[in-house]
Amino acid sequence: MGSLLRQCLRMVTACVLVTVFAVPPSLMAEAHVVSPAELQQQAAAASRSRQHNLDTLMTFLSSPAAQKQLQSAGVNHQQVKSAMASLSDQELAKLANRAEKAQADFAAGNLTDHDLLIILIAVVALVLIIVAVHH
Repeated sequence: MGSLLRQCLRMVTACVLVTVFAVPPSLMAEAHVVSPAELQQQAAAASRSRQHNLDTLMTFLSSPAAQKQLQSAGVNHQQVKSAMASLSDQELAKLANRAEKAQADFAAGNLTDHDLLIILIAVVALVLIIVAVHH
């Protein structure tokens, strides 16, 4: 019985050792050190992306057609501008994407003034709702 136990222990030990040495160390302990330069580059890229998205929304809201629609809806342009600054990067990116698409569709003649009004009111409402939820 003792030799059977020893054989089992040898088999288990062999399996453990094969597993330990067969699996690459990179899978066992993922260690990635980020340099300060990489962190700075990532922060700069995020900042550029955020500024681009803010500029896109500002351009959309500052267009003559959007200004006309905002005035007709009784929406304060400055309130919307200041609210946009408090949006998260993801929320800002989504709204900027929608604004770019709406501008492209309007420029191509695919949208009427009424369609633009609906999109504009939706964007403004989303901005205000998101800001209200964050505060």
